[in-house]
Amino acid sequence: MATVEFDFLQGQLEERKRRLEAAVASTPRNSGLAGLLHEVDSALDRMEKGTYGLCLECHDTVERDRLLADPLVRYCLDHLTRQQRDALQRDLDLASQVQRNLLPKKGLCVSGWETSYHFEPVGAVSGDYCDLIPSEGQLLFMLGDVSGKGVAASMLMAQLHALFRSLTQMSLPLSQIVSHINRFFCESALAGQYATLVCGLAKPNGEVEIHNAGHCPAIVVGRNGVVRIESTGLPLGMFMETEFSATCVQLETGDTLFLFTDGLSEAASENDEYGVDRVMTLVRQQAACKPAELIAACLDDMRAFTKGGSSFDDMTVLAVQRCD
Repeated sequence: MATVEFDFLQGQLEERKRRLEAAVASTPRNSGLAGLLHEVDSALDRMEKGTYGLCLECHDTVERDRLLADPLVRYCLDHLTRQQRDALQRDLDLASQVQRNLLPKKGLCVSGWETSYHFEPVGAVSGDYCDLIPSEGQLLFMLGDVSGKGVAASMLMAQLHALFRSLTQMSLPLSQIVSHINRFFCESALAGQYATLVCGLAKPNGEVEIHNAGHCPAIVVGRNGVVRIESTGLPLGMFMETEFSATCVQLETGDTLFLFTDGLSEAASENDEYGVDRVMTLVRQQAACKPAELIAACLDDMRAFTKGGSSFDDMTVLAVQRCD
């Protein structure tokens, strides 16, 4: 385990011990508190002996995401009891439901813009982020990908969602919103955690302001062909003082902005990845389609390419089309 993560967990456990000791002193007959204090002391003792984070059954490494979520975990997934497995599954099912409730309304149409998206976690929860926010007659759209997978990534995804929802209520310029969120990630995320993000503001007159922070290219397709909009900044959470510049494009009626996470472009057959070029080719061929039809055609093409093989990454696709 990385030193910064180990130090973080040790600090968390020491803080919990202080709080538990104070609680036990005020309610000495509470056996539940005393039991928790014993668990924390045991974890700190394993840290001193260098055995923390190792499964007590097989001595293999306990999953990193589970330790970050619960520093008292003592067994790897392969050696949970049936009761523990059932409890974990209930928690994951609940987390999955909560995360899906954070997704935007399907088929949202706002101020001359029609939208559709596809959200496909590789497991119960996802590190992909997708949101659509109507704001003062305009449409804010966001698509992101948090580093890592599983519960820890999904927690950062939920933070992204909450931050955007809160900051957009303040009527700040989009560039300032992205900068504020970058600073928050730098200050609060663990070492090695970051998020790529493409977001933008679609106006009723067809003008779209796009910010791409280390994410896959945004694709604009329409009567004038296909335009690929590359990243103009680093992912969120890497450096505190980072500028995020915007790319502005003008979309005509029927033009579509197509966004995706790398779960699509990195989907693989036996010998090759699907790739951004194939995405662009497909989008060009289906340029006349409505957003939902375009996404469906892209997914069908990708699955034919991979021959229905298993996916190893979360995948989210978003299409925003200017309509009459």
